[in-house]
Amino acid sequence: MPQGDKSAYTDKQKRKAEHIEEGYKERGVSEKEAERRAWATVNKDDGGGNKSGSGRGTRTGNPAAHKGGEKGGAASASRSAAERSASAKKAAATRKRNAEHHAH
Repeated sequence: MPQGDKSAYTDKQKRKAEHIEEGYKERGVSEKEAERRAWATVNKDDGGGNKSGSGRGTRTGNPAAHKGGEKGGAASASRSAAERSASAKKAAATRKRNAEHHAH
């Protein structure tokens, strides 16, 4: 199978890559880079193409899609209430400032 051939991927994996790619494009990433990142994410989540061989479609246990919340939750839990509150106030001020800036 030549490099770049997507025939070993399931339809669901292809849809997933397409969706991820669209998200990157919306954020201003180039077409080529968006596609590369999308397939890298699918490979990380699902362990590559799942069509051929035994045990296809086996779950990997730690898809990238679920990692962010875990990391953020752990970081937040280790901080005091005062620190979290200060951070929230700072974020609110930044959002307000950005909204004013983009409104003009």
